[in-house]
Amino acid sequence: MHTDLDHDAWALALDAADPLAHFRDRFHIPLHEGREMQYFVGNSLGLQPRAAAAAVAEELERWATQAVEGHFRGERPWMHYHATLREPMARIVGAQPQEVVVMNTLTVNLHLLMASFYRPTRERPAILVEAGAFPSDRHAVASQIRFHGFDPARDLIELEADEPGGLISLAAIERVLAEHGPRIALVLWPGVQYRTGQAFDLGAIARLAKAQGCAVGFDLAHAAGNLPLALHDSGADFAAWCTYKYLNGGPGAVAAAFVHERHARRGDLPRLAGWWGHRPETRFLMGPDFDPAVGADGWQLSNPPILAMAPLRAALELFDAATMPALREKSIALTGCLEALVRQHLGGVLEILTPAEPERRGAQLSLRVRGGRDRGRALFEHLAGGGVLGDWREPDVIRISPTPLYNRHADLLAFARSVRRWSLTA
Repeated sequence: MHTDLDHDAWALALDAADPLAHFRDRFHIPLHEGREMQYFVGNSLGLQPRAAAAAVAEELERWATQAVEGHFRGERPWMHYHATLREPMARIVGAQPQEVVVMNTLTVNLHLLMASFYRPTRERPAILVEAGAFPSDRHAVASQIRFHGFDPARDLIELEADEPGGLISLAAIERVLAEHGPRIALVLWPGVQYRTGQAFDLGAIARLAKAQGCAVGFDLAHAAGNLPLALHDSGADFAAWCTYKYLNGGPGAVAAAFVHERHARRGDLPRLAGWWGHRPETRFLMGPDFDPAVGADGWQLSNPPILAMAPLRAALELFDAATMPALREKSIALTGCLEALVRQHLGGVLEILTPAEPERRGAQLSLRVRGGRDRGRALFEHLAGGGVLGDWREPDVIRISPTPLYNRHADLLAFARSVRRWSLTA
């Protein structure tokens, strides 16, 4: 790959040949000193689709002109609004439509799903997570363990990295399950580890967990909209993900959940019920007994927040237009280009923590700044001061995530040049 920092032609040629280039124009790109930023933080907050404002305005207008009748009238009546998101979301995560529901926020969904699928006993009380899990996940699983009368100090198993850079091999997961499997009630694993950017083989993990009799769920916060997923075929019991990162649903956007079809009609599963999870055919009879809807809808609690769902609907239309296979192809090219720039020109400044194999990573490279935290913060602030925005993870990691819907090779070149300028004066 030609990645000369002193010439623009190679980046411009690659961007000119990009069949997805026009999608960039369908987003608002933040400005820095009058020019578009190099924005590499889609793994924390995706950019706003230009269609999002109109989607919200449409529902505000309906509220103003139809009031309560908006629940029943129009192209997308509010009563069924969440169902308009079901099929495009299912395509993104490789699920059957009835296995997916858009609702709540990520950690709320994890708790609701663990209420059903984490059923500890004295002999099998433990939950397996990766060491260094995202704090919200760790708080959630530790609190679930305590809620059931067990002790996280004993019953929360945190698998340490066994590869350089904080990476965890499939062999290590297999070993911990072989050793502790009879004690593990639930394996809760990330699709992509947020700090290292490592992607995992979810099907293999689910098979290993199921062989030991464990329930298995996935947190796909950094995987949904980033990697091609096959949730149905993975065999997982459940999964949950937010939609404000790669899915561009907006800050604090409504999250989503997956429940495998084998659980679609299980009346024996305990759950924390709410009226919107009741079977829609009889919901408005207002009876006292809960009759769960078939599929993931049966885990809903409340009627959907329409104004919060409207931007996500606009974003999902872009994913349907672009398609996940095409986005993944471009993502591999962009992330490979970023890797080449770092290795060829910036190796004295940055160390790549994320795996080199494309199948073990998504759009993100986690870059450790050589020389410690103070030097890392100085570089991060230099980049941000020049309109190149990644994000910082303590103590010394900058995450750069070239997102295929709106990032370009020219953005990567600007990032590399900014790092080089800093390194020559630091």
